[in-house]
Amino acid sequence: MTVLGIDPGYAIVGYGVVEMKGNRFRTLEHGAVTTRAGVDFNRRLEIIFDGVQDILTRCRPDAVSVEKLYFSNNKTTGIGVAEARGVILLAAQKAGVPVFEYTPVQVKLAVTGYGKALKPQVMEMTRRLLCLKEVPKPDDTADALAVAICHCQASGTALRRFLR
Repeated sequence: MTVLGIDPGYAIVGYGVVEMKGNRFRTLEHGAVTTRAGVDFNRRLEIIFDGVQDILTRCRPDAVSVEKLYFSNNKTTGIGVAEARGVILLAAQKAGVPVFEYTPVQVKLAVTGYGKALKPQVMEMTRRLLCLKEVPKPDDTADALAVAICHCQASGTALRRFLR
């Protein structure tokens, strides 16, 4: 199974493509779709859509795994991220790839075994599970790989059926 994990944003969209065979993971590709501050927001959304569409075409994943939004203090930023997330979901829909969504707690639990793990712990376990020499940068890329691992861990299990 090949999964495209995405950490949504409008400045940086982290992505990671992970293949799972048996209980082994392999990173096929990872990186970020970036947009510059000051660029018209509609243009930024177009760049994100085109970038994700390109990744979907190139990597042909079996599933897309996206982190659910978590609103904390800044609602304005959250709205922008939600709009970026919308074009990401649209790109997956147009490519005919099923989308699965996971909360940050679910991702932490799948990667570290502890739903309240700290970000450095998640990043280090992601690095270890994928046998990478170092934690991918930017952090959004490492987060996206963790989201992909989460779906690989959950798919085909009672957990996956429960999360639908």
